[in-house]
Amino acid sequence: MEKLKIQLPDRVDRIITILQNHGYEAYAVGGCIRDSILGREPEDWDITTSAMPEETKALFAKTFDTGIEHGTVTVLMGDEGFEVTTYRIDGEYEDSRHPKEVTFTRNLKEDLLRRDFTINAMAYNEKDGLVDIFGGITDLEAKIIRCVGDAKERFSEDALRILRGIRFAAQLGFAIDEETEEGMRRLAPTLAHISAERIQAELTKMIVSDRPELLRKAYELGITKVFLPEFDRIMLTEQETPHHIYSVGEHTLHAMQNIRADKVLRLTMLLHDMGKPALKTTDADGTAHFKRHAAESQIIANDVMKRLKFDNDTLHKVTHLVCYHDYRMPATAKNVRRAMNKIGEGLFPLYMEVRRADVLAQSMYQREEKIRNLDEIEKLYREITQAGECVSLKTLAVSGKDLINAGMKPGKELGVCLNQLLELVIEDPTLNKKELLLKELHNL
Repeated sequence: MEKLKIQLPDRVDRIITILQNHGYEAYAVGGCIRDSILGREPEDWDITTSAMPEETKALFAKTFDTGIEHGTVTVLMGDEGFEVTTYRIDGEYEDSRHPKEVTFTRNLKEDLLRRDFTINAMAYNEKDGLVDIFGGITDLEAKIIRCVGDAKERFSEDALRILRGIRFAAQLGFAIDEETEEGMRRLAPTLAHISAERIQAELTKMIVSDRPELLRKAYELGITKVFLPEFDRIMLTEQETPHHIYSVGEHTLHAMQNIRADKVLRLTMLLHDMGKPALKTTDADGTAHFKRHAAESQIIANDVMKRLKFDNDTLHKVTHLVCYHDYRMPATAKNVRRAMNKIGEGLFPLYMEVRRADVLAQSMYQREEKIRNLDEIEKLYREITQAGECVSLKTLAVSGKDLINAGMKPGKELGVCLNQLLELVIEDPTLNKKELLLKELHNL
């Protein structure tokens, strides 16, 4: 036990004090304590108590049962809800995820003992200060992720902890303790029992962290093999070409580091070259080629994201960016307008970020020319946008209704005609005037 001052939110302190005033123990516990000590803003505040769920409910005016069978009651304070959970001991785990039964206890140590990592097994209240039975503070100072007690036991209780351990290391910039790593390696196959939604949530947090390259550690420990075997394949695919100095997998990790921590962008970089292993060919001189790999990568990205239950909006954006990640062009205004039309005005700025991150993860071969090309495209994109030039049907000066008024019959031909007029405007933006386009109708 150490005297260390943590500033608890008023409402959290009030809940703890009410429980204490009625003879129960109560502490803020877990991630909120870890983050407070690290000077990070806790996402939420969890409270643990010796009070049984019904005893907790009796003390507060507004509560609802969140997971009462596991001892959790949500206490409402004003417009905020706080989870208050009875100290508990988990019974045997049948499916690498759920305990067969939960036993409530009045002993804080027994409750902390079932938690995943030492840095998440600390409790605090104003009266007792910090309760740190398993050396969480020491591990925080040493920047170590270590299991509470036996690593293999902790991971056999809930296999998702394996991925959580890598995620915490990525988010906090910590190393993983050797015994904990060994437990991860041994029990990695049990991640197959975990739902796609839970894996997706952890993977997303990991890749938008400051260290997305920790996916390499997940690969080395046999973790990605279970839920992302496509990543293992790219880690084993070399790129014998002057444009590359890394394997496809290492290039992917570098590309993820080169782009801002946005979910869509990081997922795009993770998946952008997944099609390369299947399409690799090698010349007589040993040079490798990956022709049409973007289209294959798009198919794989779609499969991976559906398998991991990503939402449709994210899936659409990522697969679209993967499809166009290798779309290259000489820097002319006409080419940029055409690319904006093809890729979409909303996604075009993201496409530019993807292209830049990709180039920066390649070799130095022709890098200056590649970066110059991207800079010129970006400059043209800004000029086109500022000038309000038309690159899609929504800003074309004529609509289907105008064509009908000019004598065209409704139907498929109308759409074809509008697209032909758009093509003319993309070639020459000065033509985007209603009278000029209606004149052009006769030349189509």
